[in-house]
Amino acid sequence: MADLAELTKLIEPEAEAEGLSLVRVKMMGGTSDPTLQVMAERPDTRQLTLEDCARLSRRLSALFDELDPIEHAYRLEVSSPGIDRPLTRLQDFEDWKGHEARIVLSEKLDGRKVFTGDVTGFEGDDVLIDVQGLGPSRLPFSMIHSAKLAMTDRLIEATAPLSAEGADQIEEEGQD
Repeated sequence: MADLAELTKLIEPEAEAEGLSLVRVKMMGGTSDPTLQVMAERPDTRQLTLEDCARLSRRLSALFDELDPIEHAYRLEVSSPGIDRPLTRLQDFEDWKGHEARIVLSEKLDGRKVFTGDVTGFEGDDVLIDVQGLGPSRLPFSMIHSAKLAMTDRLIEATAPLSAEGADQIEEEGQD
């Protein structure tokens, strides 16, 4: 299996060179269909265009062809984190405070592993979340196995495209 920490060290400067912020590097699909998933975004919009994906994919493919950091066959997938994005960095919990998230810990804390509620930021190395039915809670960032925003109307409104101008117009090509 590939060393994700080492791959991240290779990938992050390449993403930054394209003006992007790396969100996550993950190997998926097991041994039958290994896929290296690279999620990135534009820091100013928190979105990623198809052109951004293509540029970063070409850049990483060229780098990996040269360095061959993964010893087996795999597919490279470069994508946006999407609307119900994973929260992978402490800063994500500040950036997305006020939005509902589902956090799964690697081990139980106070008798539970899953916490769902509104993110209220972070303090030190703890994620702050107002857990439904429990109230304000502190979760050690080091114990988080996975965290993801929940799809809500509030999230949809906050992540609406910057401009939908022209989206409702149909261009017709002339017939010869």
